Amino acid sequence: MAAHDRAFNYDIDYRTLNIREHPELYRVGKGEQGVLLVQPYKSEILPHWKFKTPEIAQESSEKIYQLFLEYKMKGDFIGMDMARKFLQMGYTRSRRYANHKTGQKYDGPVPDDQKGRSGAHGREQLPREEDPIKAESARIFYGKYLEAREDPDYKRLKKEWQEKYG
Repeated sequence: MAAHDRAFNYDIDYRTLNIREHPELYRVGKGEQGVLLVQPYKSEILPHWKFKTPEIAQESSEKIYQLFLEYKMKGDFIGMDMARKFLQMGYTRSRRYANHKTGQKYDGPVPDDQKGRSGAHGREQLPREEDPIKAESARIFYGKYLEAREDPDYKRLKKEWQEKYG
């Protein structure tokens, strides 16, 4: 397994770990992995993460992107990556609510062997009627997510991080 392919480690007790004190334990993982676990970043970013209306999504995404830039100024790659994950999650959750009023993609519980899998294959999807308000919130978050993901310094630091720590 190549160093840049190392998955996010869910075996670490993130509730008691300050990753700033042990940055070598952080793994980028895929997508939003660890977004609601890694401290102290979760506590710093989560209070600003909201997407109920486009106005709220605009304010939230701008604040989280500002945190991304502050982490960048401090040379804090983990903070940048966590802010990027929250922006991505703002997009994916808004999109889910835009597609499914309840926020549930499936009719009934997802089987244990399918939890955590995108799409939970084989499940009957609920009918979709797009909510234009949540769709606009998703569009707003997606724009800020792309700004963070495509930031040249973020891309360079991510590559360096993955080469150093895996």
